Amino acid sequence: MKARKHRGGLSRRDFFRSLASLAGGVILPSLAPAVARARMPRPSSLLQSAPPPLNDLFWVRGIPDRPFADPARPNAHLGVESLLYLMADQGLKFYRSGRPELLCGPAGLIAPEDVVLIKVNAQWKYRGATNSDLVRGLIQSVLDHPDGFRGEVVIIENGQGRGSLACDTSSDYGGDSGVHANANDESHSFLYLVNSLFKDPRVSAFLLDPIRSTFIGASDHAKNGYRTYDVVSCPCFTTAGGRRVELREGVWNGASYGANLKLINVPVLKHHDTGGSEITASLKHFYGVVSMDDGQSALRHYSGLGQTAGTMIASVAAPVLNIIDATWVSFGSITGSPASATFRANQLLAGQDPAALDAWAAEHILFPIDGNARHRPDFPGVAQWLVQARDTINARGGLFSQEKGILVDRVTRDESEMSVHDCQAGSNIEAARLSLSAAVVSFVALSGDSRVVERSVALTMSSSRLYAWRAEKDADWLDIAPTAGTGGGRIVVRVRAAGLAPGRYFGGLTIFCSDAANSPQRVRVSFTVLEPRRTVPRDRFRPKAAAS
Repeated sequence: MKARKHRGGLSRRDFFRSLASLAGGVILPSLAPAVARARMPRPSSLLQSAPPPLNDLFWVRGIPDRPFADPARPNAHLGVESLLYLMADQGLKFYRSGRPELLCGPAGLIAPEDVVLIKVNAQWKYRGATNSDLVRGLIQSVLDHPDGFRGEVVIIENGQGRGSLACDTSSDYGGDSGVHANANDESHSFLYLVNSLFKDPRVSAFLLDPIRSTFIGASDHAKNGYRTYDVVSCPCFTTAGGRRVELREGVWNGASYGANLKLINVPVLKHHDTGGSEITASLKHFYGVVSMDDGQSALRHYSGLGQTAGTMIASVAAPVLNIIDATWVSFGSITGSPASATFRANQLLAGQDPAALDAWAAEHILFPIDGNARHRPDFPGVAQWLVQARDTINARGGLFSQEKGILVDRVTRDESEMSVHDCQAGSNIEAARLSLSAAVVSFVALSGDSRVVERSVALTMSSSRLYAWRAEKDADWLDIAPTAGTGGGRIVVRVRAAGLAPGRYFGGLTIFCSDAANSPQRVRVSFTVLEPRRTVPRDRFRPKAAAS
């Protein structure tokens, strides 16, 4: 395949991305000094052999009404487990680990020492809250980290004075102060999970409502409260496990900030209001993170909804994963009550692009349930904040973070820029599948360098049977070997800069196995060819001899 011109320049951010890919980029030691002297490629010289990747969405349907089906693993949620396998099949690994297991990878989302914040909707109860059975399964998945989880999982919510992690709020329920969790057993509130079901020091909860009116300075690492930033505000608090969480900065360790803070956003999909945001999903859910007492409440209702959510996500804390809870969809009521205004859909939709998730969920989950055109993503009241959030996030640099395992860069609301992977719950767990050690491989070299640079990608099979596979490349500037095999093995990817003009090249290899449920699997390859800096003759700088 011939290289195609890439319109637009190579930013400094893109350049450094090419030095260290998600799979762990590599620069040969002998090349490092040359890279420091190299010139960035001119915009006109940038080349690519494949279009940018689509933003992945993961859709699990057909979750059984009773999702905890394995007596030996009572907290294993079939929908959550199917989701993690579906993600892993596309290279998004849940566990950050070097183990040769399908759900593990060096750029995985959750590491053993992480503080994992699970943002739920607890301003409401009944089916207006996040399903706590789903949260139960998600917590168990974190605790099941194959390297042993030593961090802390914290369920958080700011209900702006109306929140309750006990699911007993009486606001807008006619004085009903009973516990009514969105779960098969309504007594299973978020606090029940923490205090009764798990009873584990690694699992805690923190309601932000009591600290929403307390504002603290940048040097205050003791008091629980909020810090303002731009048009938003960010919670800072000490967990039950003694960890100091400062959302925008990270985990304070007494002298500096650790990068081991991860946010998982778990909104419930539902109607919100008429004439306001219309629906609630991933983006609107950040109204339960900011404090409405920071002076920006008028902006947020609703002309600045997208700006607020976009700023929080791009500049404060991008979730490593958003999981839209569509177990019960409250299509006719923000409160999740009465039952006649709700529908049991038994679905999950997840990904790292919140704008794409909200657009897809509105069009393909919520709208088909009630046929309400105001719930469609192109309805003006919804499109306004979707576009605003998209533009805010992209203008602030997108979401890509190697440190956090976020693969998405620019967000979108355009379905042509999404790749939706779906499965029926349970159908993808036991099947034979391929697993690759890297989803992305990056190379950097100087133009004219005749040396061959190579990296290998490990291929494993989940089945004990030795299935045949074959590999194909899609660019003529890269080579792979071997191109076929049986069972596991290693595929060597080789590139050489000789004969290539300075620029950035994109291509990949695709592995096919007719017996694997997740075939084919693709590894993206990027190759940045740098223009060497021209050296200036020393004579040019010699002072002229003085006239005699």
